[in-house]
Amino acid sequence: MKTPLIIISVLGLVVVGWLLISNTGQRQNMNASNNTIAQIQTDSAAKFEKAPDFHLQDYNGETVNFSDFDGKPLVINSWAAWCPFCRKELVDFASTQKEFGDKAVIIAIDRAESLEVAKGYTDQQGTTNNLIFLLDPSDSFYQSIGGFSMPETIFVDKNGFIVDHKRGPMDINEIREKIKKLISLYYNI
Repeated sequence: MKTPLIIISVLGLVVVGWLLISNTGQRQNMNASNNTIAQIQTDSAAKFEKAPDFHLQDYNGETVNFSDFDGKPLVINSWAAWCPFCRKELVDFASTQKEFGDKAVIIAIDRAESLEVAKGYTDQQGTTNNLIFLLDPSDSFYQSIGGFSMPETIFVDKNGFIVDHKRGPMDINEIREKIKKLISLYYNI
């Protein structure tokens, strides 16, 4: 009768010991994870890549350079009139540009379409005067961000580093949240 009780006691001690060791490891992993997140937040320049430089023309034929926006939070969207997801997103970007004003600049770069196609589309949509629209006849910007889906949007901090890269469409709530996060980096909130 004493033997089963001893076996049960030993097994109980083994289980308790295993649980203690397991929980200690999880706490160490959680602490390591929290330290990693803190490091990313405090040293973003070392963790993120610089946004690609560009020299593109707007609808009026004026050259616009990436450096024109030094020190400003940027949202740069790569779009095309043939992309069904881009259509809704441009309207949402125009709406959020109005909402956030000069706290962030939203730039929409058309992928290798003519001025007639791009501007004709944004005129029809009613967004032409609400965003900065640029033409990229060689599709170099899209290629420089490693584009492979449509649309693609990068969020660039005031130092010119990409802090978020969204592949695929976003709804207005996601756009709004990402812009709020970008602005909070700018104002160190």
